[in-house]
Amino acid sequence: MQLGKRWAFGESAPSTLPEVVLVAIEAVESDAPDAAIDRSAWRWTLTWLEGKPVLELDDGTVIRYDAEADSATITQRIPASTSDFAESDDDDW
Repeated sequence: MQLGKRWAFGESAPSTLPEVVLVAIEAVESDAPDAAIDRSAWRWTLTWLEGKPVLELDDGTVIRYDAEADSATITQRIPASTSDFAESDDDDW
């Protein structure tokens, strides 16, 4: 059984994570273009699903590890206000 962990955005991730996941975390943290957003309260949450790490950042970003391909997939949430496909109650069909 593997226990999860939480740590602050910008702090060191657990060294037991696969290298490709550490690279993905670094990519997410370095891709912070909007300096107006206060990330000081954001935390990473690490859980283990079938022995594989799944990481979620408080903004909704998720990193999943594929052990067979030794790859990490980053999925970032797009706020509805910036999406061209945001659902609206005002649509007339």
